[in-house]
Amino acid sequence: MARKLNAIGVRTPAELATLLPRTYRDWRVPKPLAQIVREALERVQDRDAPDSFEEIAVGEIASVHEFRRRLSVVNAQLRDGGGTIALTWFGRRGLRLEVGERLFVHGRVALRRKAGRASVEMNVLHHRVLRPDEVYVGSIVPVYPATKELSSRVIATVIERNLDALSALVHDPIPAELPARHGLLGRNAAWRDVHRPATIESAAAGRRRLIYDEFFALALAAAVKRAQRTGDGGAMPLPAPATLLDDFERSLPFAFTAAQRRVILEIFADMAQRVPMNRLLQGDVGSGKTLVAAAAIVLAARDGVQSALMAPTEILAAQHAAKLAPLLLAHGITVDAVFGSMGAAQRRQAQDRIASGEAWLAVGTHALLTESVTFKNLGLVVIDEQHRFGVAQRARLRAKSRAPHTLSMTATPIPRSLAQTKYAEFDLSIIDELPPGRTPIETYVLRASRKFEAYEFVRKNVALGRQAYVVAPAIDESENAGDGELMLTSVVRELELLQTEYFPDLRVALLHGRMPPREKDEIMGRFTRGEIDVLLATTVVEVGVDVPNAAVMIVLDAHRYGLAQLHQLRGRVGRGVERSYCVLIAPDDRADVERLEVLASTTDGFAIAEADLRLRGFGEFAGTAQAGVAGNLLGDIQADFSFYLLAKADADALVQSDPQLAQPEHRALRSLLDEETNVRAILVSS
Repeated sequence: MARKLNAIGVRTPAELATLLPRTYRDWRVPKPLAQIVREALERVQDRDAPDSFEEIAVGEIASVHEFRRRLSVVNAQLRDGGGTIALTWFGRRGLRLEVGERLFVHGRVALRRKAGRASVEMNVLHHRVLRPDEVYVGSIVPVYPATKELSSRVIATVIERNLDALSALVHDPIPAELPARHGLLGRNAAWRDVHRPATIESAAAGRRRLIYDEFFALALAAAVKRAQRTGDGGAMPLPAPATLLDDFERSLPFAFTAAQRRVILEIFADMAQRVPMNRLLQGDVGSGKTLVAAAAIVLAARDGVQSALMAPTEILAAQHAAKLAPLLLAHGITVDAVFGSMGAAQRRQAQDRIASGEAWLAVGTHALLTESVTFKNLGLVVIDEQHRFGVAQRARLRAKSRAPHTLSMTATPIPRSLAQTKYAEFDLSIIDELPPGRTPIETYVLRASRKFEAYEFVRKNVALGRQAYVVAPAIDESENAGDGELMLTSVVRELELLQTEYFPDLRVALLHGRMPPREKDEIMGRFTRGEIDVLLATTVVEVGVDVPNAAVMIVLDAHRYGLAQLHQLRGRVGRGVERSYCVLIAPDDRADVERLEVLASTTDGFAIAEADLRLRGFGEFAGTAQAGVAGNLLGDIQADFSFYLLAKADADALVQSDPQLAQPEHRALRSLLDEETNVRAILVSS
């Protein structure tokens, strides 16, 4: 049993105490058999109703037969005086049932057709033989996360037998007046009601208190982290003259959008403080985040400190350097790049200019993190696509200065509920409008059997002088090893088809993550210059690649991606004046088209991110899902967001009054921060 529990992340009695039901079955009142049959027949007339449904009943066995084939099947007729129903047990060899016995049964009811005749049948999932004079007494049955080896029923039995002992392990570190303020139960009472509810309402009340505890712990971790940063201080104040933003705008060939101007002023206000800025800048694809970063870099240089901009790929870093250099030149700001693919002499020259302070801005990849890169006076760190760097990597760049101001940027729109939890230690800025002149991207979803139509569309656009991307999820067919679904489309295999079958007369090239950096840069350079018609790639092109002439994006096996990632891929087109298109290809035999249609219906990255969170869940979206149960939230951040804000207000007020959690009544809260997996994720995610 210990081994089986360990497989779901339960290694100690304390962890067993925190293993909570994911839902409940109401087994209090059995339904008459005639009513069950009637409801099953009525569902046939309702096209929107599920084909089957779960139900419970009590009755007497009228007949029973066992058929021993490859899989043992037991059939029986159950009657209760008002009706009868057919029962079936699969794989229950040796099941002993007698005519006349009274049974409680729980199973899935569906309409079955045999030899042209329709009948209602229950596939029995659980049953219990009742004593002849026994009155059935039902209950609310908790359903636990189970595995093939460990059923929910066994977990429920283990917890029920040890309920009193486990209850002694449930402590309540949260000051009692906080949950009581919201009419919530005490933690121990709530825990018991969750495991042994008398009613559905009592289970809901218990869960609500435990959800409050989860949300409070998340908010507390963020508040403690923010208080620590604020208390440490140590940053160099970089005040902005009142005219700086207007002066910078006059040096540009275009005007700021209202959103860009608002965000820049937020950043300037942060940089004027001794508390180091820790701001996350969200902006949809093409919203102008680089221009906002440029304004911060201008302010830093004007106040005498250097800036560093780190991007996850050489392609993206080089693109930033090429965009920023002309914008900053008018302000006397020199830009140097540090890449892993540089020659030794070229790299040494760049490092010398950065170390001497001659270079005001260093742009690079992970190469910026090496010990050989030193700064004379680093005051601003800009991290693009910050989620692509580990915690230690981001910390190593900041460690090249005492307490630099930090601006993290992401083109992945983050749902409001997620931003308030996983990224709660950041100050948040959002660019929520696109510059004028951006051409909307038309998006379509096609079944795989119509892929040839998508490729014909590519050919027509190439004939008009445009270029196209084709994206596939795998590099080669070895990535399909152990995959339980349909085979992934590999770019290596698809390249053969494109060159021999679909586009033998076009210039087709391949790009993927296993290529040497120099080769990747050379191919992207050729595509940017228009020397390649169709670029077949993996998601290495997902972020930052800017080719205005690319007007078509084809995504193969689109069902394998989250909506937010597909939105990022779509953002590689629509960067010029021509109409642009994105075609998502999904298998014929899967039901993913409805999910993908979200992308066809909107180009609003935040609406797409909310839909993605709703479909995938907080743990998977935020990267906090664990192999066992320990990392998963009981509450739904999105659905319960207003409740989260209540817990957050309580946590913020508590930390404001006691930033170190040093008061005797607050010391127990430190154990809450140490125990919760999701809380630990926030505490290290700076």
